[in-house]
Amino acid sequence: MTITVERDVRTVGKRPHTGPRRARAQTSYALFLLPGVLAFLVVIIVPFLMNTGVSFTEWSGIGSPKWTGLANYRQLLDDSEFWTSFRHSLFMVVAMAVVPTAIGLVLAAALFDYIGKYFGSKVAAVLRACFYLPQVLPIAVAGIVWSWILAPDNGALNALLKAVGLGSWQQDWLGDPDIALYSVMGVMVWVQLGFPLVVFMAGLQRVDPQLYEAAELDGAGWWRRFWHITLPQIRPEIYVVLTWCTVAALKVFGAVYVLTKGGPGGATDVPSYFSFTTFFEKTQVGYGAAISTVLTVIILVLAMVGLKLQTRAEDAEEGARA
Repeated sequence: MTITVERDVRTVGKRPHTGPRRARAQTSYALFLLPGVLAFLVVIIVPFLMNTGVSFTEWSGIGSPKWTGLANYRQLLDDSEFWTSFRHSLFMVVAMAVVPTAIGLVLAAALFDYIGKYFGSKVAAVLRACFYLPQVLPIAVAGIVWSWILAPDNGALNALLKAVGLGSWQQDWLGDPDIALYSVMGVMVWVQLGFPLVVFMAGLQRVDPQLYEAAELDGAGWWRRFWHITLPQIRPEIYVVLTWCTVAALKVFGAVYVLTKGGPGGATDVPSYFSFTTFFEKTQVGYGAAISTVLTVIILVLAMVGLKLQTRAEDAEEGARA
């Protein structure tokens, strides 16, 4: 017994000899990360650097590029078409980030706090899947279907308006420059709504149910519980959704390409599609590269700001719990 106690006393405070083993473990982890890092370099970093280099040249895609320095970026500053397309992308941010986030918050809280409570979790899960279904559909398929629905002559929407006696409301939804952008925005709200809904419902899973029970016992209605409990508790998820959807809105391409091709008369043009047409239709490769480079930088800055806000919200939440 004495020998055992003395041996335990001598080993107190000594750290286990795990240095070489830990180093080997870190090396093995790095080997697993290596394919992803190589793919990131080949698919993201190298093309971005090549695109940035081309943006300082004048090139039609054939022959040797001619170095022009910052000429493309100076042209970009004075290009009214680019700024018009960028203004359209701000409308897309509203349609793909702001509106889906606001609606998704209310729907998630209603499904979680009301539908799930009174009708069962299976009903809430089915409704959640229905809202998320547009996210599963390829954007090309969704765009073609909506182009049929919004067709001016035999589209389902105009036919429905005529059937219910609202024939005067019939429009050329995608062909009228005054309403084409709003029509595309409406389609994108439908496409994007499921993502924030699913994220917010997942975030609500970690909220302590006793908070809702205590508020309900105190007489708080659904809206007060939503405003004072739901919103503060899922603030990190809100920042994630806003960042993700804003980035998606700034680089949206497929929906515009399928629905309107930037028309009519540039009424629905966005920077990504403007860069595409500059590249492949006007064959101004250097200028198109400058447009895409500026758009990439804007997206990176917004993503970093969103991540910073998310981290700050998570730290504040951990501090409140502590």
